[in-house]
Amino acid sequence: MSTPHHPERPDHPGRPDEAARLDPLSALRAPDSPPWDVYLTGTVFLDIIFTGLDSAPVRGTESWARGMGSSPGGVANMATALARLGLRTSLAAAFGDDHYGEYCWDALADGEGIGLELSRTVPGWHSPVTVSMAYEGERTMVSHGHEPPPVATTPQCPPRARGAVACLTPGTREEWIAVAARKGTRIFADVGWDESGRWDLAGLPDLAHCEAFLPNAQEAMRYTGTECPRAAARALTEHVPVAVVTLGAEGAYAVDGRTGETAEVPAIAVEALDPTGAGDVFVAGFVTGSLAGWPLADRLAFAGLTAALSVQEFGGSLSAPGWSEIAAWWRHVQSYDDQAPVALHRYGFLDGLLPAVSHPWPLRRAVPTIGFRRSA
Repeated sequence: MSTPHHPERPDHPGRPDEAARLDPLSALRAPDSPPWDVYLTGTVFLDIIFTGLDSAPVRGTESWARGMGSSPGGVANMATALARLGLRTSLAAAFGDDHYGEYCWDALADGEGIGLELSRTVPGWHSPVTVSMAYEGERTMVSHGHEPPPVATTPQCPPRARGAVACLTPGTREEWIAVAARKGTRIFADVGWDESGRWDLAGLPDLAHCEAFLPNAQEAMRYTGTECPRAAARALTEHVPVAVVTLGAEGAYAVDGRTGETAEVPAIAVEALDPTGAGDVFVAGFVTGSLAGWPLADRLAFAGLTAALSVQEFGGSLSAPGWSEIAAWWRHVQSYDDQAPVALHRYGFLDGLLPAVSHPWPLRRAVPTIGFRRSA
């Protein structure tokens, strides 16, 4: 196993200076603060996304897509979304010893300022790849890859961080989650589909260490045996302090079992180009608001907004919005005279947060190749 091939510095954001000036946690920073705002670990994929398909591919035919993009995927979706919102983000992951892996490393470390001190390039291991085809508002994915050596991905001792994001796997316990929680790290978790069909909360032992759990409606109802996602959210607070259930086109619903506070925010209607990674961006938005100490309804609204902005761009990681894009959206919606006052009021909290810039900075976006040759 090799060591990281790029030096990393937590104080080097790797993004335009204008981005670095907006820090949602600035009021909380102190000399003894954790060096990282968020820690996460997982698998980095090279994503290849086809968009502009009129329908699903048909067997025995050739389909041409009107658009294509390549970008880091997998856990890189979440890491990039967090970093673009100004959080100091540490990622522990294995990277393939190939051009795909080098591209993903450079895109995350140099392009997004994500700390990769705990990540490793694994000799002889090729990068996992996902091909995603977006059509009719949905997507179909085909992936290929092999498991990296466990020691290459998850450190026994995670770094000190304000928060961490974990994807819970039914029937599996991840020791780093308990270790991080004992250090005072706030754990935010989502969950994958239970292929066993048991849908037993006892099969998610790490949920006991989590502050917030963010399943979708189907997952929440199956785990709680309820027929209503809002009832499912309330039932989940018997197992975790904060339950957030995403409702698809209806938005999201959240309950804080510690205070009894509830919040429901409708989805923002946008024309979706590619939904890849939108769920990760939603979690990143909610984590940002939670670490900053915002009210529950503001956190939920912000998470939905960032997710909505992300689906208007190619790919998962490089579709995540930055603060200047959020500011541009806020100025745009306020420019309509017939905008509903109640809807505007819901996002009024943005006035005290957003940077005073006239144009978004040029965030890196997914392009049809992983890189062009440098000219002589």
